[in-house]
Amino acid sequence: MIKEGQILLLRRTNTGNHDGDYGLPAGKLDGGEELHAAAIREVREECGAVIAPSDLRMLGGMHIRTSENERIDFFFTTEQWSGDIVNKEPDKCDNLRWFPAATLPANVIPFVQEAWDKFRNGEWFASHGW
Repeated sequence: MIKEGQILLLRRTNTGNHDGDYGLPAGKLDGGEELHAAAIREVREECGAVIAPSDLRMLGGMHIRTSENERIDFFFTTEQWSGDIVNKEPDKCDNLRWFPAATLPANVIPFVQEAWDKFRNGEWFASHGW
């Protein structure tokens, strides 16, 4: 989510994965769920924003490999939504904050920073952890 040149990030807590680092609203597909619908649902569940499908734009994908798993993540953006931005999952997030899109914080999840840099430079696909 982008507003006035800033990107919304959520600081993870109590998850056991990148706690203390900022990331994007994110999650997994529910069974039988279309990709865009999942992105819209995750944003609503985590930050309260309601996004119309026509306002969601895919930035690209990233093949991510860690010591625990391997997956493909898809990244979306929007500048349009309704509803107030609030922390709807305080048990998993201890801070929601807008950051200048050109300078993300030092404690952003590394693959999020890498994906953001690639997509801003016009690359639609990247690999991380290989």
